Amino acid sequence: MQRRHAYATLLLLTSQLVSPAVLAQTGGGSPTGSTPPSTPPISTTGTQPDTAAPTDAQTPTTQSGTPQSQAAQGQAAQGQEGDAPVEVSVPGASGEPADVVVVGRNIPNTVKATAQIVSVLSTADIARTGEGDIAGALTRVTGLSVVGGGFVFVRGLGDRYSSSLLNGSPLPSPEPLRRSVPLDIFPTTIVGSALVQKTYSVNYPGEFGGGVINLTTKALPDKNFLSAGASIGADDATTSELGYTYYGGKADWIGFDDGTRDVPGFIRNAAKGNGLIPAAQVAQLSNASTTLLQRNNQLPANWSAEVSGGSVFDVGSSRLGVIASLSASNTWRTRLSTQQDSVTEAGTLRNDFRTLLTDNRAVTNALVGLGLEFGENTIRWSNVYIHDTLKQARGAAATLYNNPSGLRFQQNTSWFERQLIESQLVGEFKLTDRLRVDARGAYANSKRKAPYERQFDYLCSNRTTNGLEIVNNNEPVPGDLFTCNGAYQVTGRFTPFASIIFSDLNEDLWTGQADLSYKLDTDRPFTLSTGYFYSDTDRQSSRLQFNYQTSLGGGTAPGYPVNLLRPDYLLGPDALFNACPQIGPGACTIELQFNTPLGAYAYDAGLRIHAGYAQAEAEALDGLRAVIGVRYENAVETVTPIDTATTRLKRDYFLPAATLTWNFAPNMQLRGSFSKTISRPQFRELAPQQFRDPDSDRLFFGNPLLRDSQLYNLEGRYEWFFGRDQRFTAAGFYKRIDNPIEQVGFYTGADDRLQTGFTNLPKATLYGAEVEVQKYLPLVSLGEAFATRRLFALANYTYTKSKIDAGGQCVPNVLNQTLGGCATGYGPASLQFRDGASLTGQSDHLVNLQLGIDDTASLSQLTALFNYASDRVTNRGPANLSGVGFQPDVVERPGIRLDLVARQGIEAFGGRFEIKAEARNLTRTRYRESQTFSSGNEVFINRYNLGRIFTLGVSTTF
Repeated sequence: MQRRHAYATLLLLTSQLVSPAVLAQTGGGSPTGSTPPSTPPISTTGTQPDTAAPTDAQTPTTQSGTPQSQAAQGQAAQGQEGDAPVEVSVPGASGEPADVVVVGRNIPNTVKATAQIVSVLSTADIARTGEGDIAGALTRVTGLSVVGGGFVFVRGLGDRYSSSLLNGSPLPSPEPLRRSVPLDIFPTTIVGSALVQKTYSVNYPGEFGGGVINLTTKALPDKNFLSAGASIGADDATTSELGYTYYGGKADWIGFDDGTRDVPGFIRNAAKGNGLIPAAQVAQLSNASTTLLQRNNQLPANWSAEVSGGSVFDVGSSRLGVIASLSASNTWRTRLSTQQDSVTEAGTLRNDFRTLLTDNRAVTNALVGLGLEFGENTIRWSNVYIHDTLKQARGAAATLYNNPSGLRFQQNTSWFERQLIESQLVGEFKLTDRLRVDARGAYANSKRKAPYERQFDYLCSNRTTNGLEIVNNNEPVPGDLFTCNGAYQVTGRFTPFASIIFSDLNEDLWTGQADLSYKLDTDRPFTLSTGYFYSDTDRQSSRLQFNYQTSLGGGTAPGYPVNLLRPDYLLGPDALFNACPQIGPGACTIELQFNTPLGAYAYDAGLRIHAGYAQAEAEALDGLRAVIGVRYENAVETVTPIDTATTRLKRDYFLPAATLTWNFAPNMQLRGSFSKTISRPQFRELAPQQFRDPDSDRLFFGNPLLRDSQLYNLEGRYEWFFGRDQRFTAAGFYKRIDNPIEQVGFYTGADDRLQTGFTNLPKATLYGAEVEVQKYLPLVSLGEAFATRRLFALANYTYTKSKIDAGGQCVPNVLNQTLGGCATGYGPASLQFRDGASLTGQSDHLVNLQLGIDDTASLSQLTALFNYASDRVTNRGPANLSGVGFQPDVVERPGIRLDLVARQGIEAFGGRFEIKAEARNLTRTRYRESQTFSSGNEVFINRYNLGRIFTLGVSTTF
């Protein structure tokens, strides 16, 4: 009831201020839950594998109610200690690790297989967490946290320091604001394993900071199978509650546009002319279906469905397999958010918005894989398709606004469509007992389309004079025609009063790699390896913003009474061709003016890398293993904005890495590692193009003066495997980063919200420690009913501390000002950052705890999952660029989270089924980003409740 009351409060506020009707009541019947506006509605106001291998009666699942293939069961079975390692496909994989590690007989093969520090999530581990996507499952790995839409942070370093691979090949990101891939677009149903490597080895690309995450898709099933599953879920902050939506198109519910949002040619070509779109062409744009914000009193439930199958054939002495998976999901999330800002040192509020934002996310995934095994050789052809669409409706009403004459209402309707396609061919060959050759090639394409991003600003005037209301241009209007508690006006105060944006991104990535390893005929194991890597990335990105204005003198707003109309009427034919009725019929029209704030509207970008490496791996003494290598990379990165000079970064690097492993006891070992790596600016950070992040509701723009960062990494680790599936590990790490790229916050005007740019810092350091323990306890002592049951406990903790160096050195200035005697576009770092502040995204403390009870003889599990992350900076507060002092950084408080996952296998109706029940965020932890001022005032940049999510799923295998 409290939640419903909160929604009702905002809706009442906006509905009272928006008549005649910015909002409309839904009528049902539409796939999206909104009413088709063709007839305007009536206006209203890595761990190691867990339990014993599943039996035939078990069908592990990885997504809410969706099944995992029989191939996955086989892989989970192989994941037991002492057996074959979990299936992992990485570049430059060496031969049999047991030939090197001769002492560690109790150490799992997944750890033996590499001299590096790794965590491996098998299918059994992923299934235990019950997460529907791989990003959620990775939050259970020591030192990992997921921030904003599935971006994985390793040890508090931002997503720029984490790279993602698929079967050993790089993935392009469909997000213009990120370098790494949002891993929540990968359902766990298509992932055979997830490997997290936190120490660098030269067979991986040189862009490596916190770690690399390698996803291995499922390849060859053990036997023929067909499985299917479905789930339904409810979010008690969203499901059956009030929310905003808009009609869009008939296929929106599956995440595909039916042509409603087609972009006409005159929009794409507008920048080549005078930039003006006349009213006759404006009328051709999609109007009511993409502008009319509507209320939905009962938002739908969440659902997902999946079907997968596989076959295997014996071809002589070889095995040929095919595996395919198709899944779809549709989820809703509503946030009633407080969004505030302040420009004073005391933290006095300037603007105080209540924002109701509703996301409808539709995801479709497909995997088709072919695998061939002959002898000890494997060839796999993997094809992945991911389509992820976010339909967003937003209404914000300012209870306090930087304008004494009235209140502000702002509405947005958006459509963000992402697509990722990858086709990859991998060959892993053991030519002789000593010689191994791996080869992999891949093509990937990512797209992001965001047509018809619309925003409208309305102002309610509350000044009266002798019974008359004062509106635009101080023009009196009879009070009975316009009353403050019942009408809004589009006003010239906002520039623009209405806008529409068309964004498009396309990126192609071609990669190829060949690796060769040879075991020398020596008394002690000694392996030499070498490889070549090629990558070619090509991106085209455009963002066309148009502002609505009147054709009479370039005015920014139409006159009375047009300025009182809701968006679909405001842009309807009558208003478009008679925008100034107060000065005569047809006196002026509404047109679109091309606008490119803060930089270029389009750019082309490319990154071409040639790399080679050499590595030696040897057992120097009994139990002492050494891996030493060096990687050479030559890279050219270019960003060419339209009608602007090209930014070109060309660098050569030698990147050394060395790891020592001392296996001093059958179940213990020590590791030490040193490496040098790099981090390049993202295309988006180099391009002077503005983008809004739909998750944080924040604007970003790039800086062409950025340069590469260099990282120096040290790590030590102790590992004790004191029993089957049981371990204790402890590690310490240190990183120094030269020229790290960091965010800078700023305000551009009195009405603007916080915006973000990028610059280099002189230096930053990061250090910390992590510890993990996993233990099983048999329950046979409790009686026969518990003979096959056991308790499971896994706990890990990571402490991280970072510090930035912001002295007087000259660094790129986010506002392109020249300050402090620096070169053009540069200024002292001390004007943009506080010396000693922590890195963006870094939490001092990360805690994960899993407690569960399971049955080793059948599928029966109950697991409690606890997660805690301490405060972290998500965005820098406004810098001291104007000389009036810094504002506090924007700090997120993730807090604690408690989840419960129950899985039970049953036999019924002649088949085998799994029932899974999930309860997420039982603590109902609130999302909070805020600034805390020295006066004690706390300003909430973003604060909203997160609901508890309950999901019930069923799956079966034939």
